[in-house]
Amino acid sequence: MQVGKVQERAFPEQDQPASIAVFWRDDNGPLTDGDKADVAKVTESLDKAGFNLVKKIETSPEAVSPNGKIALASVVASVKDPYDEKLLESVKELRKKAAPLLEGTSLKMGLTGSAADALDSQESSGDTDAMIMMATLVLIIVLLGVIFRSPLIALLPVLIIGVVFMVANGLIATAAEVFGLEADASVSAILIVVLFGVGTDYILFLLFRYREALREGQAPKQAMSDAVANVGETIASAAGAVIVAFLALLLSSLGMLRAMGPALAISVAVTLIAALTLVPAIFSLLGEKAFWPSKAWRKQPKHTLAKRIGDLTARRPGVVAGVSGGVLAVLAAGVLTFHPTFDAGSSLPDDLESVVAMEKLQSGFPAGQTDPTWVVLEKTSDGKLEQAEVEAFEKKLAASGFGEVSPGVIGAGGDVAQFAVLLKEKPSSDAAMELVSGKLRDAAHDAAPEGSRALVGGLTAVFADIQTAVNRDYSLVFPIAGLAIMVILGLLLRSVVAPWYLMLAVGLGFGAALGSTVWLFQGLQGKDGLLFTLPVIVYLFVVAIGTDYNILMVARLREEVRRGQNSADAVRHAITQSASTIGAAAIILAGTFGVLLLAKNSMLQQMGFAVAFGILLTAFVMALLLVPAITKLIGPRAWWPGNKSDQARHAEPGPLLTEAPAGDRASV
Repeated sequence: MQVGKVQERAFPEQDQPASIAVFWRDDNGPLTDGDKADVAKVTESLDKAGFNLVKKIETSPEAVSPNGKIALASVVASVKDPYDEKLLESVKELRKKAAPLLEGTSLKMGLTGSAADALDSQESSGDTDAMIMMATLVLIIVLLGVIFRSPLIALLPVLIIGVVFMVANGLIATAAEVFGLEADASVSAILIVVLFGVGTDYILFLLFRYREALREGQAPKQAMSDAVANVGETIASAAGAVIVAFLALLLSSLGMLRAMGPALAISVAVTLIAALTLVPAIFSLLGEKAFWPSKAWRKQPKHTLAKRIGDLTARRPGVVAGVSGGVLAVLAAGVLTFHPTFDAGSSLPDDLESVVAMEKLQSGFPAGQTDPTWVVLEKTSDGKLEQAEVEAFEKKLAASGFGEVSPGVIGAGGDVAQFAVLLKEKPSSDAAMELVSGKLRDAAHDAAPEGSRALVGGLTAVFADIQTAVNRDYSLVFPIAGLAIMVILGLLLRSVVAPWYLMLAVGLGFGAALGSTVWLFQGLQGKDGLLFTLPVIVYLFVVAIGTDYNILMVARLREEVRRGQNSADAVRHAITQSASTIGAAAIILAGTFGVLLLAKNSMLQQMGFAVAFGILLTAFVMALLLVPAITKLIGPRAWWPGNKSDQARHAEPGPLLTEAPAGDRASV
């Protein structure tokens, strides 16, 4: 970042190519004089075409590779942001205009570099926001329709969450204006998933409990009142845990994550308010009409599979805990070989133009040709840099053998000189980042003459610094968020014991989600690495939102204990009554992310698999098996030091209580 500021001051008119046009013969042979003339002619024609935000397109006789097979032309933009939408449109148009110009020649041309990579990445990903939104809506409507067999219940949650989405967007914009928060456009896709994910979760938590009360013969308004009393605190605690997890991102050193945290926290807070006010009000007014035309809701479901799981967990908690925990541990072992990558190009299909052009470029030029590493030498004392100092620094830098070093250029003020280093390694590769952040920076700093300082910048240096920042964030944000969530769990459960094993289970689930992605993509598919932000994504959706299912389960366990059931019966009843709620909510959220597996971009595939599989693991392995099994093993001590009404009878399992009189139902 310091290099960028120094360059802006010392070289305000400096041009940086947003993309590079790569030319080669269709037979991959050396370029002839006629080919070189054609390169110049095509470049001149493209330059005269006048593309929006493209300042110039130029080539030179020197822009031919040492092996004579590759020629280059620079596409210089009038904006510094290579991801500018208008610039990307110009890159797309430039490709179209180049095709007819190449006809009748022996040449092929491809665009690569920052803007071309961004365009291909965008097009290979498709309209991700629209894809996620459509998949989410379809899953919610279809699944709720199947579960409740009612068009109203299938559609109402979508409409309610749509209202919440608009309110949340308005509040986020207001907060950004009032408190000076950054509003990052990249939050939009994540915001959609968060709102529909947690919103559907909370509505399902409430509706399943509402339907349970109606089946016991209560009037609709009383049934909804009891449902809110029973799960209101659970929903509030689940939302509190998610909000805390998101607000912990404010501690991040990366602006993108700091902007994301408050936006997501605001959206969850709005969803919570709607879940405890708007949703109960609407369904209280509708009463039994909400379930029209189905009458199946009146019948007590058999819950055959859930009862078997509950019975097995109550009878053999050690076996269930060992098997479920063992599965998660084996999957989590993959984290040990997790290798983060910043190379977005590696996630793109091999047949994309920018990928093919980059491969051709690297066959004739250093890999760092597209994104040079910049070294600036700045005078820190009064005076200007001497030419002899600049030349001596250049020689020391070149002698280090890190790549081709261009002659030093002194800025107009005379106190800054810059050097372009063309690395032998690909700019976004791990080897390049390790070199730039280590040996190259050390060599540049040591070579700086007295009274001056050397700084190393450029894309590779940016990636290296981001990697350092991300590693720092992992060691700070995750533990603080974990401690805050533990406090919320402790307040909900009135226990200092249960939060510990719940958070250990959450940590194991986090490792299993990330580890299974490593096993699949690095192991089976042979990828060099995974998206460097993948741990944060798993944290946001598997840990933060997935914790809802653990909270729902353990709150139901505690409720059954407070009703007077022993540990075994509490486990049986909690699993039987909660399995359908947790399962339906998890399938909707997992299905939403699972849509990303259809994308051509492997990084989106990694994100989709990690979150979808992680949510399913959290719901069906952790919440329905591991947590109840451990709770049964610990027994009444799990609720210590809760009041006496929280202490379970430590006795042999008794008959399963399938229903309880309304007067015996205590709020959570």
